[in-house]
Amino acid sequence: MLSDERRRGFNLSALWFLVAVNVILFVFTSLEPDLTVRLGLQPASFTSEPWTILTSLFIHANFAHIFGNMITLYFFGTYLSTLVGERYFLITYFIGGLLGNAFLLIYELYAPWGNPYVIGIGASGAIFALGGALAVLRPMARVYLFFVIPLPLWVGVIGGFLIMSLIPNVSWQAHLGGLVLGLIAGYFFRERQRPLRL
Repeated sequence: MLSDERRRGFNLSALWFLVAVNVILFVFTSLEPDLTVRLGLQPASFTSEPWTILTSLFIHANFAHIFGNMITLYFFGTYLSTLVGERYFLITYFIGGLLGNAFLLIYELYAPWGNPYVIGIGASGAIFALGGALAVLRPMARVYLFFVIPLPLWVGVIGGFLIMSLIPNVSWQAHLGGLVLGLIAGYFFRERQRPLRL
């Protein structure tokens, strides 16, 4: 069995691997914008390009998009890995992202006002899954909005979801799917979380 120190180091490596893949693909898509279309999730072409439900999680529109997501991934991912371990962190991340994309697909394909030709990209659904799990596990942990304003973690996560849902061209459906998965995962993890050493 690995020591706590080695487990934490391995968790950090997995987290940095996710960050690195996102950053590398951001560089490639910046140099070759057509890759964004090929790797992004377009509901109308999903049946012929099903892999995009996964690849779209690693594609970002601009620097602000990837910077915000990677900063949040680092803090949420580090915290959740410490509480439940790398395996459950990764499961939450990927299933949350996939469920978020499933919400996007269903909405854009079947809602009367959906647009099946929109292209969904970004890790936000996966990151909201991490935030949702933490909001259940540590609801009163303090987070700082804009690194200044202190808030309980659950307020930051739910408030962030509500505020971002009002921003044009932001996929609230993917955020909602990820958040729902995270909240469910948080209840599942409650009895399985790793005790912290003070």
